[in-house]
Amino acid sequence: MLYFCVMASAEMIQISKAEYDAYIALKSRHEKLQSGHEKLKSGYEELQSGYKELQSGHEDLQKAHEELQSNYDGIRFELDQLKRLIFGSKSERFKPSTMDPEQLSLFDIPAEDIEPQKEQITYSRKQPKAEKKQPIRGAFSAHLPRVEQIMEVEDLPEGAKCIGKDESEYLEYKKAELFVVKVIRPKYIIASDDESTTIVQAPPKALPLPKSKFGPGILTELFIGKYVDHMPFYRQARKFERLGERLPVSTISGLFSGGAGLLVRLYDCLADQLISTDYLMGDETPIRVLTKDKPKATHKGYFWTYADPIRRMAVFDYRTSRGREGPNDFLKNFTGFLQTDGYAAYNNLHPDKINLLACMAHARRKFFEAKDNDPQRSTLALEMFKQLYAIEAQIRDEGLEGEQVTELRKKEAKPILDEIKAWLDKEILSVAPQSAIGRAMAYSLNLWSRLIRYIEQPRFHIDNNLVENTIRPVALGRKNYLFAGSHNAARHAAVFYSLLVTCKMRNVEPSAWLEYVFNNISTWPEDKLNELLPGNAPTPKI
Repeated sequence: MLYFCVMASAEMIQISKAEYDAYIALKSRHEKLQSGHEKLKSGYEELQSGYKELQSGHEDLQKAHEELQSNYDGIRFELDQLKRLIFGSKSERFKPSTMDPEQLSLFDIPAEDIEPQKEQITYSRKQPKAEKKQPIRGAFSAHLPRVEQIMEVEDLPEGAKCIGKDESEYLEYKKAELFVVKVIRPKYIIASDDESTTIVQAPPKALPLPKSKFGPGILTELFIGKYVDHMPFYRQARKFERLGERLPVSTISGLFSGGAGLLVRLYDCLADQLISTDYLMGDETPIRVLTKDKPKATHKGYFWTYADPIRRMAVFDYRTSRGREGPNDFLKNFTGFLQTDGYAAYNNLHPDKINLLACMAHARRKFFEAKDNDPQRSTLALEMFKQLYAIEAQIRDEGLEGEQVTELRKKEAKPILDEIKAWLDKEILSVAPQSAIGRAMAYSLNLWSRLIRYIEQPRFHIDNNLVENTIRPVALGRKNYLFAGSHNAARHAAVFYSLLVTCKMRNVEPSAWLEYVFNNISTWPEDKLNELLPGNAPTPKI
């Protein structure tokens, strides 16, 4: 029998081989268990690390989902806007909810607490018959010429006595006509005492365009037709052909260029007067232009429009791009306040001379467009805008001026503005930035200091709708003549739009004014051009 000596501490222990084998087996098993434990521990740590990675990936996916959802909402909003522009109504009329419109604390109500009210409508088949009123036809304008027609009784017996008469009027139209003016200048010979003779003759008729055969009336009809009635040249050519004379489009185009050249001095005078004020409104609108640089395509140019709401005048400035160099150049000699939308080109525009106001109508429009995205919040905002515009309507209706306007705005409009600002600061944290409602809130907050500036001076308007109205003729014209033939043609169009829109703003009859100008502009003194501007020239008002 074999024995083994095993050192245990400092003592020698004697064991048998069987016990030694058992000891070795136990030790090996212990080592295997120890190794398995380490593997399990390592696997657990790997699983735990994998779980953390999965959790992190889940959070990333969730954030990506939220971002994609926000982008989807933004794209869906833009698509809805595009559909509305193409197929829908352009009206921004807001129909208030059934909530009390005089509730001043409206914006303190959480959106989720608002429940739509139901209105029960009943119908009755028995309706009282409305009293039928006789229509009243108003008299025609007194300044229109009257042509009398006396309708006598046929085969009136001799001796009949007239005991009265009935009179009535109807409006009639006489078709326009073309006619040729034949100018005859007789020559006279005058004999003097010294047996010498002198030939005298009246000077030639001064026409607007030298060496042309077209009078001021035909020029006026061409330009009013295009820029007031929005008729392209080819339609006007057909109209003149129906009247008996063929005028090629090339001839009309040449007259257009010549007429614009005559009015450039007047346009420059109008622009100089415009920027001499200290409060303007600005906006821009595109126009397609044919250019040699883009064969079979059009260039997108822009009319930058500036309006003086106090003196009622406007100037269109054509530029080939929508970059800030346009307003930066046109307004280089302007000092004062400029009211615009939130377009970035107006930011930091001569900051040492120009202070910006924003347009409340543009801010309101963003919430109107967000009605489908977030009806409750949009309704709350639109209710606020309704209250602000009600104050402006009160100012107009009561004819308030000066300090009366400032006091009323600070007393009634400022609390509403403070309330909506607090509401925006709170609610913007709860909406997706790329959603329509998020964009609307961000737009107002980014321009807030400019939006509330209108309450500082009574002459400031709450919005720049006036200048938006001035560019409507361009939008109507684009639908008819589609594009300008060149950059020069677009600049010439800016001349006519400026002068004719100023006519409209000052209630001047454009045809009479333009014909008066064409009759006089070629010989008018340079230092008295102001006397020819719409409203200054002796032409009738509308």
